[in-house]
Amino acid sequence: MDKPLPLYRCEDVRAFEAHAIEHDGIDAYALMTRAAAAAFARMKLDWPMARRICVVCGQGNNGGDGFVLARLSRLAGLQVTLVVGHEGEPAADPARRAYAHWRETGGEEIVFKPGDVLPEADVIVDALFGIGLSRLPEGIGLALIQAINAAGRPVLALDVPSGLDADSGSADGEAVRATRTVSFIAHKRGLFTGLGRALAGPVELATLDVPLETRSLRPPVAELIVASQLGRWLQRRPRDAHKGDNGRVLAIGGDHGYGGAIRLCVEAALRCGAGLVTVATRDKHVAPMLAARPEAMPHAVEDAATLHQLAANADVLALGPGLGRGEWSQLLFQAAVALGLPSVIDADGLNLLATTQTRVPAAVLSPHPGEAARLLGVDVPSVEADRFAAAQALVERYDAVVVLKGTGSIIAAPGQVPVVIGAGNPGMGSGGMGDVLTGAIAALRAQGLDGWSAACAATLLHSAAADAAARDGGERGMLAADLFPFMRRLANP
Repeated sequence: MDKPLPLYRCEDVRAFEAHAIEHDGIDAYALMTRAAAAAFARMKLDWPMARRICVVCGQGNNGGDGFVLARLSRLAGLQVTLVVGHEGEPAADPARRAYAHWRETGGEEIVFKPGDVLPEADVIVDALFGIGLSRLPEGIGLALIQAINAAGRPVLALDVPSGLDADSGSADGEAVRATRTVSFIAHKRGLFTGLGRALAGPVELATLDVPLETRSLRPPVAELIVASQLGRWLQRRPRDAHKGDNGRVLAIGGDHGYGGAIRLCVEAALRCGAGLVTVATRDKHVAPMLAARPEAMPHAVEDAATLHQLAANADVLALGPGLGRGEWSQLLFQAAVALGLPSVIDADGLNLLATTQTRVPAAVLSPHPGEAARLLGVDVPSVEADRFAAAQALVERYDAVVVLKGTGSIIAAPGQVPVVIGAGNPGMGSGGMGDVLTGAIAALRAQGLDGWSAACAATLLHSAAADAAARDGGERGMLAADLFPFMRRLANP
C-alpha cells in the first residue's frame, strides 16, 4: 500500500536545501543542475516532439534553474529562446554561475518589454519566481506572467508556477497556469489544493538526491492521500458479518422541495456499507423514497419526540441534506444536536449551526467554502486565500473534524496532521455531491471508524469514485448518483 505523501511549507524546503548544502556536502550549483536535468527529462517525456523551447527566466535561483535547462536543451539540439525581464547577469550565485555557463555555450537572451509577446515555441518553461516570490507580481514580472498565459502553449513550471503562493495554494495577483510542474526537494502543500491544484497541473517531485534523513528533519505540515490508499481503512469483512455489525445511520433532512438531497444521502450510506439506514423526513417524501430505494426506512417526523424514538438505536446521525431553514428544520436540528450522538453535519445543518455557534460532540463538519465562510463569519475569498488556515480555524472554533470541500479537499481535526485529498475532478461541481459525501462519511463512521478516519476514507472514496465515473463517461454531465456503482466497487478491496 502506498504511503501518504508528506507536504511542507516553503520555509521547511528552504531548511532542507540549506542543510543539504552545509551538512551533506552538496554544492548549491549541483542542486541547480540536478533540478534542471530533472525538469529537462520530464519535458522530453511529456513533449517528445517539441523542437522549439522558450525559457522565461527571472533574476533569482529559479531563473538559474531555467538557464541550466536552456543550456541542456541547446546541447541536445533543440532551438532555444531564452527570455529575461532585465539586462545583465543575475545578482547572486548560483544563478550567476548558471548564466555564465549558458553564455559560454553561445547562448543569448531576449530582454522582454511590456507589450511584447513571447516567441513562437512548442513548450514554454516558467523559471520566473518559484518559491522566491514574496510580493504581488508587478511590472515586468507581471507582464511576463501574462505573456506566458497568453501564448496558448504547454507550460512546464519549475518548482512552483510563478505567482502562486506555495504555502496557501492561492494567488493574490496573476499567476502562471502550468500544464505540468516539476517540484524540487520536497512537495509544497499549496500545489495540491484550491487554485494551486488548478495552476500547477500534475506535479512531479524531483528530490535532487537530497538524503531522506535531510528531507525528514522537519515533520510534514500536511499529507496527500490518493485512491491506492483506501485499503488503509476499508478491509474485507469477516465471513460471518451481518447487518447488525455494520452500523445504523439515522439520516435527517428533506424539507418540502428538497427530497432529492436526503434520498442521495441515504443511498450513499447504503452503498458504502451501512447495515441499516433510517430516515427522518417529511411525510410527502416517504412513499417516493420507498418506491425508489426500498432498502431505506423512511419515517415522517414532525416533532422532537418522534425523532428521539427513531434515534434510540442509531449509531450515527447524518444531519442536514435538504433540511431547510424553517421552523421544522430548526426543530429537528436542535433535537438532533441534543441527542449527543456522533454526527455528520452538512448543507443546511451547517447553516443552522452557523446561527447558533454550537459545539456538537463527536461531529464531522463538511462545509464547502461558502458554508465555511458563514461558520467563520468571513467571506469566501478569505476562506480560499488560505484553505489550510480556514480548516484549522473551523477545527478550533467547533472542536470537530472538518472536511473543507473543494479542489483538493482538506481534512483537519484536533491533534491531527491535515490531509489533502489527491483525487476528484471538475465533474463534481453539480448538485447533490455533498449529500452523497455526507452519507458516505456517516456509513463508515457507523461501521466502526472514528470520526477522523471516516472523514478521510469517505472523502477519498467519494473523490476516487468521481474520477472513475469521469473515466467511464466524462466529467461534463456527471450526476451525484453516477458515483454509486463506483463507490461500491472501490469500497470493496
